[in-house]
Amino acid sequence: MKGRVFKRCYCTDPVSKKELGKRCPRLARSDHGGWHFVHDVPPGPSGKRRRVSFGPYETEREADQALADSLTTVNPAGPAPDNRDLTFGRYLDRWIANKADLAPSTRRGYQTHIRIYLRPGLGHLKLTDLRDDHFDDLYKAMRQIGRDHKGQRPSFLLSRLLEARRDDPARRRPPGAVTIARVHATASSALNDAVQRPSFPIRANPAQYAERPTPRRRRALLWTAPRVAAWERTGRLPSPVMVWTPAQTGAFLDFAADDRLYPLWHLVAHRGPRRGETVGLCWPEVDLTAATAYFLKNDTGVDDEDDDYGLDDDYEQTKSAASDRLVTLDQDTVTVLKLWQARQHAERTATGETWVDSGRAFTHPDGRALNPDGVSQRFDRLVARYTTIRREHTERGWNLDQLAHRHRMPVSSVRAALENGPLPPIRFHDLRHNAASLTYFATRDMKAVQELLGHASIQITGDLYTTLFEEADRAAAEAAARVVPRTNRPTGWDDIHNSAESPDNSSDSPDSNTLDPPDNDGLDIGL
Repeated sequence: MKGRVFKRCYCTDPVSKKELGKRCPRLARSDHGGWHFVHDVPPGPSGKRRRVSFGPYETEREADQALADSLTTVNPAGPAPDNRDLTFGRYLDRWIANKADLAPSTRRGYQTHIRIYLRPGLGHLKLTDLRDDHFDDLYKAMRQIGRDHKGQRPSFLLSRLLEARRDDPARRRPPGAVTIARVHATASSALNDAVQRPSFPIRANPAQYAERPTPRRRRALLWTAPRVAAWERTGRLPSPVMVWTPAQTGAFLDFAADDRLYPLWHLVAHRGPRRGETVGLCWPEVDLTAATAYFLKNDTGVDDEDDDYGLDDDYEQTKSAASDRLVTLDQDTVTVLKLWQARQHAERTATGETWVDSGRAFTHPDGRALNPDGVSQRFDRLVARYTTIRREHTERGWNLDQLAHRHRMPVSSVRAALENGPLPPIRFHDLRHNAASLTYFATRDMKAVQELLGHASIQITGDLYTTLFEEADRAAAEAAARVVPRTNRPTGWDDIHNSAESPDNSSDSPDSNTLDPPDNDGLDIGL
C-alpha cells in the first residue's frame, strides 16, 4: 500500500461555501492549515479502488508518522505494532483509516468529531490511561465553547478545544446536546472496536459510563394564530421545529412564484423529499408522464474536486432502505416541473459549450449542481424578505411599485406578501414537515405520511408529528361540526361558545385599500 502527505486548510469560498482545499492562497503560510495523509486500502468486494485519509497534524513529521502507523494496520506483511504506549489520538487515526466503507457524510462527521473535539481534548492521553472522568471533563468543556467566561482563564482542556477551531469561526458556537451525543457515539464506536481487538491493550470501554446530556427530540408545532401573534410581539419561536399551516404554505409559494428555484420549493412543500435528496435528484429518475420521482441518491454537499479525502463523488445512498422510494407527483407539481424543464433547456441553449452536464434536475443557470447549504440560505432569505416587505409597507408607507423596485421582485410577489398575512420563519428542512402536515390533513393516514417521507418506521413519524397531527385532528373536528347547519341553539350557548373560540386573525392581512401609493413626497428609499 502506498500513501502520501499533503497540506490543506478548511477555508471556504465566500460564494459557493465549499472548502477551498489546495486552492487557498494562504496555504503556503506556516501558521495556516494542517498536514494530512492519504493512502490506499484493500479494495472492497467489487474490486473498486478505496482510499482513506486523515488529519490535520501540526507538522509534516507528525503526519508522516501517522501515515506509517496507518499503513502498518492495513498491511498484513508489516510488523505487529506495540500498542502499550499508543495515544488515543493516534489510535483514532488508525481507526478511521480502517473504516473504508463509510458513507461520505458519515466519514466527514467522524473526522470532524475527531479533529475538533476528541483529538485536541483527549488525543494526548495514552489509550490505557483513559477513564470515564476524562470524557466527563471533555463534555463539560464542550458546553463552555463560545460562552462568556467573565474574565476567568479557560481550563487546559477548553483551551485545547478553542485552539482547534481557531481558523473555523463557524465552529465557535457552543455545541448542543445532540452534537455532544454524536461525539460520544464516535468515541464509543472507536473504543468498542479497540476492546474487541486483542492487539489493543484495553478490555473495557472507558466512555461507556461518562455523563453526558440527553438530547430531546423536538416535536413539530403548527404556526397557529396565537403563536404567530406571540412571535410578532417577541420575535421568539415556540419550538425549533415549526410548521406552516396550509394557508401560510400557500402564502410563501405565492410570494416565491417567480423565484428561479420555485419548482424546488414547490416540490419539497408538497412531496417532502429531504434537502440532499432534492438537490441530488437527476432527470432520469423523474417520469413526468407517469407523474413519479424516484429518490435514489442523496447529495451530501461533499466537494469532490480534490480526491485527497478518497471520496469517489459527492453522492451517497439515501438515508435508509425506506428512503430509497418512488414518490407519486400531483398534477400541479408535474406542471411546475414541466415548466422548469423547459426553462432549464433554454438556459442550456443560451449557455452553449460551457454548460455543465451534471444531469441533475435542479441546477444553477450554467448546469452546475446546487450546493445544499446554498439552497437553505436562499430559502431563509426569501422568508426574511417576505417579513421585511410587510414591515417596510407598514412602517414606511412604501407602495407596491416601490417595494417591488427595492427588492427586485415582481409586483405580484409583493402583493402576495401584503395580502396573505404574516409569514413566521421556519427552516428549509421544516418545509418537508409541511408536506407531512398537508398529506395528513388530506388523508388522516399516518402510514401514507411515513411512506411519503421515507421514514424507516411509523413510530418515527408518530414521534415527530404527534402534536402536529393532534392539532390537525382538532381542526378537522371543528370543520366537521360546521358542516351541520344550525339556526337554534340552547340557552347560554353564545356566552360559553364565543369565549372558547380562537381569536380572529383576519386583521393580520392588510385591507386592499392600504395598497394605494402613499403621498410620500419623493420618499428616498435608498436605491
